[in-house]
Amino acid sequence: MYEKYFQLRERPFALSPDPEYLYPSKVHQEALSYLRYGIEGHAGFVVITGEIGSGKTTMLQALLGRLDRNVTVARLVNTMLDSRELLDAIMLDFGMDPTGMSKPVLLQRLAEFLVQQRQAGRLTLLVIDEAQNLSLPALEEIRMLSNLETEKSKLIQIIMIGQPELREKLSLPQLTQLRQRITVSYHLQPLDAEETCNYVNHRLKRAAIGPAIEFPRAVTDLVHERSRGVPRIINVIADATLLFAYGIDRRDIDIEITQDALAELDATGVLASYQSEGEEAAHATSVSVAETEEALRIADEVRRREQAITARERELARREQAIAVQQKVVEEEARLLAAARSAAPATIGASTAAIGRAMAGGATLTPATAATAATGSTTSAPTFTARPIGTATMPAAPRTQRRATPNAPSYTTPAGVRVQQYHAPVPRPEGLWDRVRRILFGVTESQTGA
Repeated sequence: MYEKYFQLRERPFALSPDPEYLYPSKVHQEALSYLRYGIEGHAGFVVITGEIGSGKTTMLQALLGRLDRNVTVARLVNTMLDSRELLDAIMLDFGMDPTGMSKPVLLQRLAEFLVQQRQAGRLTLLVIDEAQNLSLPALEEIRMLSNLETEKSKLIQIIMIGQPELREKLSLPQLTQLRQRITVSYHLQPLDAEETCNYVNHRLKRAAIGPAIEFPRAVTDLVHERSRGVPRIINVIADATLLFAYGIDRRDIDIEITQDALAELDATGVLASYQSEGEEAAHATSVSVAETEEALRIADEVRRREQAITARERELARREQAIAVQQKVVEEEARLLAAARSAAPATIGASTAAIGRAMAGGATLTPATAATAATGSTTSAPTFTARPIGTATMPAAPRTQRRATPNAPSYTTPAGVRVQQYHAPVPRPEGLWDRVRRILFGVTESQTGA
């Protein structure tokens, strides 16, 4: 609109980052020196930060335009990505299609690509603009990429450009390992009053096609005061000043025109919006950092609680196992006790049957043999004493067997039965064993014929 009026080939204060208009201020020259050192010296991570509109992107584009053809560059501008999307974006910018690749395959392909570039004598550079928007997992993924290296140098150089909030995020304890790998770090400071004056007139000269218009020092001092030395706000004020001078048909710029332009910017809220943009962005990023710290704190607390719950579950499982073992022991003891109780009547019945068989054979039971039969003990064989029953006579012994004499106490038959003379028992008082027999078997001496 005013370009022809002021003999300019284009608007010198456009907000788009044009490296042709980069003013080599002290801070920008230092930043460029740090970037060159990081790239040429294979220094690993390089971090450049600065306020919104401080000229970071313009400086970066000027640097990339000066690189030789032996550098392969991937530049990321949209950083609102998770860790996997970040890897996909890097692959796409390097000219590879990550579609259908799993993460291990993707990383392998990327490593192979970097090795091929190194063998071809090319330097691989990854530039991440607006890096303050990267999440913690994405930043950790970038750190892992820096592990791709040879015995002597890194396979990929990484440059991160961002707002001051990037420095706050990198200071988090969770990013200690990444922070330790940063070898070059620089923060762009605003321009001072002298640099503001040189910056404005430098741009006017770069755009002029005739005699260049100049802003006097008084005007640039006012511009510096309102812009706080931020290049983007300087551009807004200077562009409005030229437009206001064109509107009133004035080719010379003075304080009154600049004040009128500032008043118009204040009235429309344009200047206030640019001034608050940085504050809002800083606040939003600070909130984001605070929210990230709170989320990490909550995650740590949840992890500790999960570990405590897991420990308690293991203790409960151990106790349940011990209880199960004790229950099995009790069940086995109960089973053995029940078996013993069920076997007791059978033992008593077997003992009664043995006594009955002895009585049927005419044997006399002594207390010892009766106790052995009643208890089922096999420690000693019961001894039965036979006696004549009724008028029955004993079988005749063979001739070879010695005959029994009336005075002989006992003799043994060929069948192996020991026979002795019967003597009537002497009545005796009821003893312990008699009581047992009477109580258990309901048998008295008169019934047994003893």
